Amino acid sequence: MLKVAVVGATGYTGRELVQILARHPRVRLCCLTSESFAGQRFAQVYPQFRSLVELPLAKLYEMEALAACDFIFSALPHGLSMEMVPKLLAMGKPVVDLSGDFRLKDETLYPQWYGYAHSCQELLARSVYGLPEYQREIIQEAQLLANPGCYPTSVLLPLGPLLREGVIDPDEIIIDAKSGVSGAGRAPKLPFHFPECTENFKAYKVAEHQHTPEIEQELTRMSGRSLTVTFTAHLVPMVRGILSTIYLRAASGVGEREVWAIYEKYYGDEPFIRLLHPPELPETKFVSGSNFCDISFRLDRRTGRLIVISAIDNLVKGAAGQAVQNMNIMRGWPEETGLK
Repeated sequence: MLKVAVVGATGYTGRELVQILARHPRVRLCCLTSESFAGQRFAQVYPQFRSLVELPLAKLYEMEALAACDFIFSALPHGLSMEMVPKLLAMGKPVVDLSGDFRLKDETLYPQWYGYAHSCQELLARSVYGLPEYQREIIQEAQLLANPGCYPTSVLLPLGPLLREGVIDPDEIIIDAKSGVSGAGRAPKLPFHFPECTENFKAYKVAEHQHTPEIEQELTRMSGRSLTVTFTAHLVPMVRGILSTIYLRAASGVGEREVWAIYEKYYGDEPFIRLLHPPELPETKFVSGSNFCDISFRLDRRTGRLIVISAIDNLVKGAAGQAVQNMNIMRGWPEETGLK
């Protein structure tokens, strides 16, 4: 059994990790940390885990407890991971980091998009961006894996095959994405207070969302040319889920048959991607609690636009589930282990 730690276990992503790992057949939870609830048992913070996960919560820098583990997930906030992860790597532990601290290869982007300078640029070159469907071979060798963001996952998976096959105009990509409130994290913030966000629907961080450079970085990698996109995020008054609607210009002569053939070529055997043929379309309810990404599209012949729609659970395929999928690849286990 692999002894696993979750650093930052009491946030929404950390809680989701604990839930998945507690039922993983090849894993034993060894250490859980929480600055806010140190000294309490995990089941005291989340009573649904009574008699299931009764581990005490350690403080973040109790390195002896972490040293006893074989594998570490870091579910710390952006900015804090870059302080902790080097210490974990120095102990020789493989780390899957779920923050944005090791996703962007260009350290000069952090002050603009995250509001702080990167303090350990040397690790950016070593980190592996962990989108399993495209990076399996290098994920297998990773010691530091940067788990993709939730919005980027919902965008990169539907766009990757189309860009690689050259059937869309790469200069016309418009992304309209909507997320549940859990994506903002568990720490109380006024805009996500129930009276503020219920019965309300709004765009936020317009033209300045921190996932924009991550999306552009990975689409550039997929297409082999520098890309910029229009990306707008919206907050929906629900707990979990992301629905992304992507507006594209199809290349001349490309029809629905060709697009379906491309998706089948890339994703026909993928364990966590489901292609929905008409009349079905992705919905957040269909993926809630799962590690699936559902994808479908419609070709608007009147305008020549290809409208691609994807749905994921932001806490699972957009965070904890994908992190466990990456751990499975790093350990040489079947990717579905503990996730289906």
